[in-house]
Amino acid sequence: MAEGDLHGLVGYQLAQAAIVTTQVFEAEVGRVSKLRKVEYTMLALVQANPDVTARQLARALGVTPPNIAVWLDRLESRGLVQRSRSEADARMQHIRATAAGAALARRCTQRLLERERAALDALSAAEQAMLVELLHKAALTRKRVGTR
Repeated sequence: MAEGDLHGLVGYQLAQAAIVTTQVFEAEVGRVSKLRKVEYTMLALVQANPDVTARQLARALGVTPPNIAVWLDRLESRGLVQRSRSEADARMQHIRATAAGAALARRCTQRLLERERAALDALSAAEQAMLVELLHKAALTRKRVGTR
């Protein structure tokens, strides 16, 4: 099917590429680990940022703190994260991945890296690395766009 003017739209091309990565996620993580994308992402961010706060997670993911609380409750009930009150400010909770949560995050990330590379084999390794860097750079503009 001809894309017409859609071909030049970044959002359209991102949505089309997301179909591929969503299929990879569902096959490698969703069905296997019973994690939703947002739960996996939160778990991976918590694992990479020990003692992160819910507010920091909300900002990083562009969602509201109440939504973060619901997803954290799910991860905590599965024994994947733990929360502790800040000694400096009792209103604040620090979040850490448990040993099981950290191991799961690492396994899922490794599976996703391997399967995404295979799914995107039309791109060379250098092109895949460039794509990741360009998308990361584009994502960083979120802060600027949101303040206009």
